[in-house]
Amino acid sequence: MEIPFHKPYITEEEITGVLNTLRSGWITMGPTTVEFEEKFKEYIGSKNAVSMNSCTACLHLALKAVGLKERDEVIVPTITFTATAEVITYFKAGPVFVDVEKETCNIDVSKIKKKITNRTKAIIPVHYAGQPCDMDDILNIAKKYNLFIIEDAAHAIPASYKKRKVGTIGDMTCFSFYATKPLTTGEGGIVTTENDEWAEKIKILRLHGISNDAWKRYTNEGSWYYEVVEAGYKYNMTDIQAALGIAQLNKVDWMWEKRKEISDKYTEAFKSLHEVITPYVKDDRQSAWHLYVLKLNLEMLKIGRDQFIEELKNRNIMTSVHFIPLYRHPYYKDIFSYDSKEFSTSEWIYERIISLPIYPGMTSDNVQYVIDAVRDVISKNRR
Repeated sequence: MEIPFHKPYITEEEITGVLNTLRSGWITMGPTTVEFEEKFKEYIGSKNAVSMNSCTACLHLALKAVGLKERDEVIVPTITFTATAEVITYFKAGPVFVDVEKETCNIDVSKIKKKITNRTKAIIPVHYAGQPCDMDDILNIAKKYNLFIIEDAAHAIPASYKKRKVGTIGDMTCFSFYATKPLTTGEGGIVTTENDEWAEKIKILRLHGISNDAWKRYTNEGSWYYEVVEAGYKYNMTDIQAALGIAQLNKVDWMWEKRKEISDKYTEAFKSLHEVITPYVKDDRQSAWHLYVLKLNLEMLKIGRDQFIEELKNRNIMTSVHFIPLYRHPYYKDIFSYDSKEFSTSEWIYERIISLPIYPGMTSDNVQYVIDAVRDVISKNRR
């Protein structure tokens, strides 16, 4: 049996949607993209939703909308994908890393204030693995220091915090629809916000800085005449992607239920094993369960994390590591001179984490095979 790390859940609904779009003759950004945005904001409960070709683009334009400037600073967690921090460098601004909580891998709110300076402009909390951060505390800090909150919700659909859906909490929220994400359009993203001015600015910036609905210039509704009001970007989504997105959105809750079911099976199977720590979710929130991340109790094993991964690979189970802490990468280490000693919790986490396969198409036999393999590796490598 071979178990990939991830496999997108694509059905005839997605295939039909894409084929209908291809047959329509309108394949770039157009009416299907607009329909997806409308359906997405209705699902989330946000006032605005602006789609783009990636979550990275969403984060970039969200920072642009709030006016990030050269030499400004933005606070981000140490454990996240590089996109969270790299977009800050587009402005010649500085990402400021904050260590994370040992239990959740989310940003440690108790350490944020120490990193705030008169240059701090925003905080980008990352909802790691799909579990929302401590948003009330983060919002209180932002209010006190007059900072913007741009949530990196690449992992977090559908997720909720104190019965509020992620996407309706911070100033702006950026979702990812990359191939491995809970909802996929192949590549893509969307930003939600209650602020109409920001939403309009982002709409203009995502398509070359052209005013109004630029995509309509080739329709009966539009006109050939347009004006470039700002130097923009080529960040728009396409109708092909949006067709996938609409079909995925129709089953996003069902796909969450399947991931939750798998996570529950994993946790039940592993909770009695002293050699591993199962994921911890706080009581007042719902995780999207984008990832199922085990932590190894290395003191109880004769092998390290890397060898553990190889042992699972030898059993045809693909896993991953989320993530290599940002300060460890040469770019951030060399340019910003971060020291790993400052981030003891992230170091502890990084040495131990393994992301197991968790996706809606996994069968009960697939899940049991992963469980048996993990147990087997542990039994053969106990101290």
